[in-house]
Amino acid sequence: MANEQNEQAQDLSSEQAALNTEHTQTEETEQVAEISVEDLQAQISKLEESLKLEKARAANAIYEAEKVKERAEREAESAKKFALEKFAKGLLDSVDNLERAIQAAGDEKTPLVEGIELTLKSLTTTLEKFEVAAVDTSNGFNADLHQAVGIDPTAKAGEIGNVLQKGYTLSGRLLRPAMVTVGQ
Repeated sequence: MANEQNEQAQDLSSEQAALNTEHTQTEETEQVAEISVEDLQAQISKLEESLKLEKARAANAIYEAEKVKERAEREAESAKKFALEKFAKGLLDSVDNLERAIQAAGDEKTPLVEGIELTLKSLTTTLEKFEVAAVDTSNGFNADLHQAVGIDPTAKAGEIGNVLQKGYTLSGRLLRPAMVTVGQ
């Protein structure tokens, strides 16, 4: 009997120990589960913030790439538009010389003068095709388009008295200012 009681006591002790172990493991598992859920939620929020930051960076990179593309296109367009600048400036001397030859001939209409006039007309037409235009001198003096090289006593103040050399623009940008005399 004593043996049976000892065995029953041992069985009860081992059952209690097993129950205590199970209870402890259950509590630890619940704590681990609670900690894990909290940790996972913290990780999720960190990842969401990281995702937002990366999305913002990607959007910024796309925006910057578009700006660079637009700037490159503008610069290429400008380069195309004004590539003729040096060439056009060189041709302006020829235009000036042809106009001087016509003025030197006066009212005389010889075949030579007519040939010079046709050459001048052909040259100015070609320049106009490439957006080279003469500067307007009829609307008074404009310091952005005209260069005053003297005073004309017969002209009114602010008015252009005499045009010594025509000015030209290339696609709206000043190629050469007109040399003029201005009234006081």
